[in-house]
Amino acid sequence: MLTTHREPLVRLLTPFGDTSGASALVAHMGAHLRRQYPELWPETIRALIVHSARWTRAMHERYRPSDAKGGYEHLVRHCGFGIPSLDRALWSAENRLTLMLEESIQPFIRKPGRSDCSLKELQVYELPWPIQQLRDLGEVEVELRVTLSYFIEPNPSERGYKYRHRYASHGYRFDVRAADESLDEFRKRLTKAARDEEEGSPGTSDPEGWCVGTNARHRGSIHSDIWRGPAVDLANRQHLAVFPVTGWWKERYYMDRWRRAARYALVLSIHAPEVEVDLYTPVSTQVGIPIEI
Repeated sequence: MLTTHREPLVRLLTPFGDTSGASALVAHMGAHLRRQYPELWPETIRALIVHSARWTRAMHERYRPSDAKGGYEHLVRHCGFGIPSLDRALWSAENRLTLMLEESIQPFIRKPGRSDCSLKELQVYELPWPIQQLRDLGEVEVELRVTLSYFIEPNPSERGYKYRHRYASHGYRFDVRAADESLDEFRKRLTKAARDEEEGSPGTSDPEGWCVGTNARHRGSIHSDIWRGPAVDLANRQHLAVFPVTGWWKERYYMDRWRRAARYALVLSIHAPEVEVDLYTPVSTQVGIPIEI
């Protein structure tokens, strides 16, 4: 990559890379996505870039020598989610279905007669899943990737925060219903997870199949994870939830920030790498995507 030299009379151009080069490349990618999809939120553009990223073999060999979840945590810490791909971010192939959702939640509420705030709502979605196609694949391994992106309002009032939630205005989390879990059991598990995080003691167990895991992926304000397992198992996982967790909007209720709603973007994709199967058409029929002539 080339940029202008700091002494143009000596030399017009000079090579550059590292974080400066990466910033230029991702800005270029974001501009392409915004030109192709001008109606998308910035939260969604950011989610698509991260969602398209893949780790290289060299990244795996250096930072994740084992298959344990801790290995993925080490990998994410050093390499993020890998190298993004503009083609993957722009297009959805027949055997790589991508869904996008833009929504908002009012994370907190202050009930009458109380001086503090509490978590207000969670949102559970029944996804337009290609159930029959996934069941027909049987035990073939497929991949579900979920990316949740949102922006927070930082708290500039103090440094050296004792509690991590004092910096972010709010946080969001996502979860997917397990194959053997009823919708009511799923809601109860989400309520417990939100309560545990509010009390500063998130659970230590992770559902099977997730690469990064809930304890490692829920950092910062963009969360991404990959589930791998049998296609017939994924067919029964068509419910996904987004729910808020605590932040300084809730803790500093006297500033009235708790009245605000906050946006988020959700991107998820199903990929069947071993077979050629049309996952796109049955979903596009359910959601009513118009056919362009």
